[in-house]
Amino acid sequence: MNAPPRTATTFAPPVMEARRWLEGVTFPPDRPLINVSQAAPVDPPPEPMRQAMAEALLTDPASHLYGPVLGLPDLREEVAARWSAAYGGHLAPGEVAITSGCNQAYTAALSTLCAEGDEVILPVPYYFNHRMWHDMAGIRTIPLETGAGLIPDPERAAALITDRTRAIVLVSPNNPGGAEYPAGTVRAFLKLARSRGIALIVDETYRDFDSRTGAPHDLFADPDWRDTLIHLYSFSKAFRLTGHRVGAMIASRTRLTEAEKFLDTVTICPSQIGQRGALWGLRNLGQWVAGERAEILDRRAAMEEGFARLEPLGWRLLGCGAYFAYAEHPHPLPSPELAQRLVREAGVLLLPGTMFRPAGDAAGARQVRIAFANVDRAGIAALMDRLAGFAA
Repeated sequence: MNAPPRTATTFAPPVMEARRWLEGVTFPPDRPLINVSQAAPVDPPPEPMRQAMAEALLTDPASHLYGPVLGLPDLREEVAARWSAAYGGHLAPGEVAITSGCNQAYTAALSTLCAEGDEVILPVPYYFNHRMWHDMAGIRTIPLETGAGLIPDPERAAALITDRTRAIVLVSPNNPGGAEYPAGTVRAFLKLARSRGIALIVDETYRDFDSRTGAPHDLFADPDWRDTLIHLYSFSKAFRLTGHRVGAMIASRTRLTEAEKFLDTVTICPSQIGQRGALWGLRNLGQWVAGERAEILDRRAAMEEGFARLEPLGWRLLGCGAYFAYAEHPHPLPSPELAQRLVREAGVLLLPGTMFRPAGDAAGARQVRIAFANVDRAGIAALMDRLAGFAA
């Protein structure tokens, strides 16, 4: 028999699957849908940024052409300078690649690391698109169970490393769990990865909404970071540029030379308008992003306060931070069935924990993810009322 095509080796996109649960369901005016399924801003970028992007579209002929595969030089220089200042290290522009979103940065990084049958360690619950890429690339996902607060343990990870392991992946603040990994934990993972000759991939898509002040870790202050660390970032969340697909990958020049082959084959270059928007945002929207962060942190506090109300009903908050709350539910239903009933009976769309864990993992049936970034305090209060009032 012929082997199945690569796309047949993985599951359907979870957010798209969840959207199908809305088909045929009507939501009365007094109980509109509360959609906490997707971690993406729904509002457009601030108007001054849109004006700057429109100006580039109208007046800069180069914005319509292919650009450098690894991104606009000015944007790479800006990222290198700002990351150097923020993390207390030294990054050169040649160690920065701009990608078509952070998902592409991840797939490019893995393409430079892995052959068929190689292994990558992912803390669970994990970001489902990471697992989907592994499946389609023939990479074996090795789940790393997390402990209290959904924090991964380097010693537990060490026991999972084999001669086929190529990388350990950390996402902090975490999607889906919301956990902010302590600097000491991240440093211990770098030490572990270096000692075993594998890569450490640190995805900081949500770093602009970390509750801590200052650098979340000191990895770039390590003069030898290039031998082990691959850092990923997204401009989508901070600047509401999701539809323009702009991310970043920071790694050694040698690795970016390999990544360039992948990027050139897939998209040739990142979005020209999106890159110009990201550059303008870095130079002009520092205070605006600070305000966005303050609002997300307030919504996080509202989620934590709301779950204090739900705890007597059997709900348990496992992690909360950035855009996400990850929780254990009290109902006898498995989480996929619960999620679909919540749509029909409570007007709430969230994602079941089974979408973030290996197939057959019993813990996923007890867990759900709530992406609360697009819900204000009043909406969060309404969400808690509906969860409290739902009876399975």
